[in-house]
Amino acid sequence: MTEQAAAQKPFLYVVVCAAGIAADVSKLITAAQERDWEVGVFATPVAMNGFFDTAAVEAQTGRPIRSAWRAPGEPRPFPAPDAVVVAPATFNTVNKWAAGIADTLALGTLCEAAGLGVPIAVLPCVADALAAHPAYRDSLERLRGMGVRFGDPYAGEPTAGGGRPEFGWERALDLVERG
Repeated sequence: MTEQAAAQKPFLYVVVCAAGIAADVSKLITAAQERDWEVGVFATPVAMNGFFDTAAVEAQTGRPIRSAWRAPGEPRPFPAPDAVVVAPATFNTVNKWAAGIADTLALGTLCEAAGLGVPIAVLPCVADALAAHPAYRDSLERLRGMGVRFGDPYAGEPTAGGGRPEFGWERALDLVERG
């Protein structure tokens, strides 16, 4: 595909946080590409430490994963986003983002995208005990007030049969694509 043809496709930022389910982020990327999105991935610094296969994701998107700030004068490696998906979104990331803390590139990108009014969908992956914390509930309310759209909560706890429930990767795309 030529750069010009790629530039005509909408561009999706995927922000990956450090949760075990991040190992399957390629499912989200595949679903986005099947829906004709170009994808660029941002990851929290901790997520870069083995939570997902970074080489496979870079091969799948054809782009480097962004985790660190660019040097002054360095060109932006991704175009501006048409939408952003945060999946999986952790307790830490949700709370810092809602508080306006931009101490990582991923958080700075989320704060900026929200300020620009870019559609943002979040698939939380937060243990039930943490989800019950008042700060987390307040953060969800604040982000919803900013127009952020949330998928169903996912704690990742094993089911009675020992398996784990499916993570709704494609639900994030439905949330950013709705009118």
